[in-house]
Amino acid sequence: MNKQFEILKKSRALVLKKVDNLSIEQLHTIPKGFKNNIAWNVAHLVVTQQLLNYKLSGLNCLASDELIETHKKGTLPTKTFTEEEFEEVKELLIGLPDTLQEDYEAGIFTEFNAYETSLGFTLDSIETAISFNNLHEGIHLGTIMALTKLV
Repeated sequence: MNKQFEILKKSRALVLKKVDNLSIEQLHTIPKGFKNNIAWNVAHLVVTQQLLNYKLSGLNCLASDELIETHKKGTLPTKTFTEEEFEEVKELLIGLPDTLQEDYEAGIFTEFNAYETSLGFTLDSIETAISFNNLHEGIHLGTIMALTKLV
């Protein structure tokens, strides 16, 4: 599993590198042909990892209920972050993978509620959820990279 955690941390570092020098306006711009923006994608990564790993394991998520409700699968951008709020989202983006690894190594993931993703993968353990989340992160990293070229 160490390699999966390494992939997650590297992916998130790449996301942070792509967004770090963008203005708050650029982060919230929705280019023609897209239905979301960079800020939504970054928050969505935080939220999805929490839902796939913690909620499906019957544990409390470490992101706020508000962030989850506004950035979970099926939502569209409705919130404009202040610079301070987006800094908090970036802190979650970078910090939560370490927490996930610590929690995994501590053995807190003792249950898992199987879930079929919209891509047709059945997640049946914390290990498959962590691996699938890395695929999901890669999809959104690609979207973020495309969006940065258009804002």
